[in-house]
Amino acid sequence: MQHQYFISAIGTDSGKTFISSILVEALKAHYWKPIQAGLPKDTDQVKELVSNTESLFLEERFCLTAPMSPHAAAKIDNIKINLSDFELPKASKYKNLIVEGAGGLFVPINDGQNGKTDYVIDLIEKLNLPLILVCNLYLGSINHSILSLEAIKKRNIKLKGIIFNGESNPESEQIIENYVIHQLNSKVLLRIKQEKEISKETVKSHANQLIL
Repeated sequence: MQHQYFISAIGTDSGKTFISSILVEALKAHYWKPIQAGLPKDTDQVKELVSNTESLFLEERFCLTAPMSPHAAAKIDNIKINLSDFELPKASKYKNLIVEGAGGLFVPINDGQNGKTDYVIDLIEKLNLPLILVCNLYLGSINHSILSLEAIKKRNIKLKGIIFNGESNPESEQIIENYVIHQLNSKVLLRIKQEKEISKETVKSHANQLIL
């Protein structure tokens, strides 16, 4: 069975790159970051955290210099980004693939000068991949998670599942998980507590716990 997933989150600095590394390791998947904004490159970080020798780390479609929203970083670099610029890499055909988005679902990838701003969620639809959503646990995360899940449901995007990232908060997790189960017919794939250190060993350990 082929596993190809898009990784997004309820916000920025959610741990998507760490979690992408776990998925790449578990599936021996190729990795692709369509839009990189700022350094260090997430592709290089994933490469350093993955132990298997089968994964390929594919070139970004856009590699922007400034660590900010893609629409603003592209303007600094005098680059225009359109949804039509993206298609799945040929190297990923018939292979497991993890695609990591930039920020959360509604991070803009262009400034709407063509009359319509495109967001990361539009890129997910364009690539037509099932989504894995990273849900962090903090004050306000229930609201951010359910707003994200509502948008996923409204657009009929296939949700493979969610991954909780952060110190356990059973009350918050229960509300979010109930929504995922009953509204999107999906599940929790993994629960990750706050890690003091991220290493190849950490990635391997979580990869062995992943439930797809």
